[in-house]
Amino acid sequence: MSNLPGGDFSNKIDYVFKIVLIGDSAVGKSQLLARFARNEFSLDSRSTIGVEFQTRTLMIDHKSVKAQIWDTAGQERYRAVTSAYYRGAVGAMLVYDITKRQSFDHVARWLEELRGHADKNIVIMLVGNKSDLESLRSVTTEDAKDFAQRENLFFMETSALEATNVEPAFLTVLTEIYRVVSKKSLVANEAESGGKEALLKGTKIVVPGQQELVPASSKFSCCGSS
Repeated sequence: MSNLPGGDFSNKIDYVFKIVLIGDSAVGKSQLLARFARNEFSLDSRSTIGVEFQTRTLMIDHKSVKAQIWDTAGQERYRAVTSAYYRGAVGAMLVYDITKRQSFDHVARWLEELRGHADKNIVIMLVGNKSDLESLRSVTTEDAKDFAQRENLFFMETSALEATNVEPAFLTVLTEIYRVVSKKSLVANEAESGGKEALLKGTKIVVPGQQELVPASSKFSCCGSS
C-alpha cells in the first residue's frame, strides 16, 4: 500500500514486522490475508501467482506496528522464491486445510524449510483453516495441537469465510513478535549504555517516521495460543 499524498506525517510507524504465509496451495492463505488486511473474502479466489504482500497498521502497547504480510502460492513450481520470501521475516503463519489431510501431512516439510531459511527466533503460528467445513474435517484439532506443542508453535483454527479467529491469530503472532523485539531492544540499549556493542543481529525492522494508509486499531493484549 502506498502513502496517502498530503497525509498527516506525524503518524509515525514504530515497528515494521514481516510475516510470511506458507503451506500447500488452496488451503486459504490468500483468503486469510484478505480477511485480515481488508476484511474481504472472495468465493471466486484463484491461485496466487508469484509473490505479493499487503500491510495493515495497528497499535500494540501504545506503539504503532505495521504488519507487512507476504503471500505466495504453495505449489512446487513456485518454491524457487523461498530464500527471498523468507528473508527478514520475524513471523510466519503455517496454514493447512482441516478438510485436506495431505495439507496437514505436509506441514512438517514446510516447517523444516521455514526454519532452514528464517531467523531462529521467528514466531510461528500453525493455522488450521476452513473450520466452517466441520462436517468435512479430516484433521482433528487434537492432532494439530499435539504437533504444535511438540514443535513449540502457537496454534489456532480459523475460518476466513466466517472471519473466525483470523484477527486473533495474526494479532497473537504480532504481539509475540513485539514482545521478543522489545526485549532484544532493551538488552541492546543496556549494552550500548555500558559502552559495548549492541546485541541485536539480523535485519533491522524498526522503521520510524513512515506514514501508513490504514488506520491503526485499538490496543491488543496477547492471549497466547488457544
